[in-house]
Amino acid sequence: MPLDAVLHDRILSWYAEHARDLPWRAPDCTPWGVFVSEIMAQQTPLSRVEPVWREWLERWPTPTDLAADSPGEAVRAWKRLGYPRRALRLHEAATAMVDRFDGEVPADELDLLDLPGVGAYTAAAVTAFAFGRRAVVIDTNIRRVQARLMAGDEHAAPSLTAAERALATRLLPEDDAACATWNVAVMELGALVCTARAPQCDVCPVADLCRWVAAGRPDYEGPPRRGQAWAGTDRQVRGEIVQRLRDSLSPVPRTALADAGPEPSQVERALSTLIHDGLVEPHPNDHFALPT
Repeated sequence: MPLDAVLHDRILSWYAEHARDLPWRAPDCTPWGVFVSEIMAQQTPLSRVEPVWREWLERWPTPTDLAADSPGEAVRAWKRLGYPRRALRLHEAATAMVDRFDGEVPADELDLLDLPGVGAYTAAAVTAFAFGRRAVVIDTNIRRVQARLMAGDEHAAPSLTAAERALATRLLPEDDAACATWNVAVMELGALVCTARAPQCDVCPVADLCRWVAAGRPDYEGPPRRGQAWAGTDRQVRGEIVQRLRDSLSPVPRTALADAGPEPSQVERALSTLIHDGLVEPHPNDHFALPT
C-alpha cells in the first residue's frame, strides 16, 4: 500500500476513536457555529473557547443576530478569550455576511477570504469543516506533525513555507469528505499526541513511519523559537483596560484606568492604540467605553 494511503488509513482510524467531542464538530452544527469556533480558537485553548462559544451561539445563533447588536456587546461577550480585536472582526464579518450573502456564511473559499478578519487558514478551515469541501488546512499542529513525520524535524520552520503547503496538498485524500476529516484528524493528532513539548510517540498511530522518531528524535536546530511574553507588556495593559470597560455598563473616567499598568505612559499608549483599533470609544468629559 502506498505511504499516503497507509497514513490516511491509520490517522483517520485513530481520529475516529480518539477525537474530542467538541460542539462545533457535531453534524448539526451550522456553518456559522463553525465560523465562530475558528475565530475564537485562534491562539486560545479549546477548553476556554467552548463555554464562550456556547454563550455566543445561544445569544447570536446567526450572523444576522450578531450584526444587529453593537460591536461593544461582542467585545463584552468575548470575556477573557484574549485578542479582543477578534470580537470586532467577527462582528464586522457578520455584518458583511448580512450585506453581501443574505446573512449566510459563504461556502466559497475566496468569498470567505474577502471577509474582515479572515485569513488563509480560517477560510480553508471553514470551507473544509463547515461545508465538507476540499481545502488545504494548515495550522501549527498540522505543520508540526508534517515536520516530524515527513521531514524528520522536531519543529516546523518559523513561518509557513511553500514546501510545507505543497506537502499538505499532496497528502490530502482525493474524496472531499475524507479530505475534510483528514485535515481535522492531523490537527487533532498534533494537539493530543504529537505535542510541541511532550510528544507521546508510544501511542502515536504512525510512530513507526515517523522520520523524526527513526532519527532518534533529534533536537530542533533551526532559528530560535520565541515564546510570547505577557506580564508587563502593552498587550496585558490593553487587556486590563478592555476588561474594566467590559465590567462597566456606563462610560469609565480616565482616572479609573490610570492604574491599569505599571507606568502612566504605558497606560496612555495602550488606551490610544485601543481607540485607534476601534475597541474603545472616547466619550465626553474624558470618559471611555466599549464601541456602540
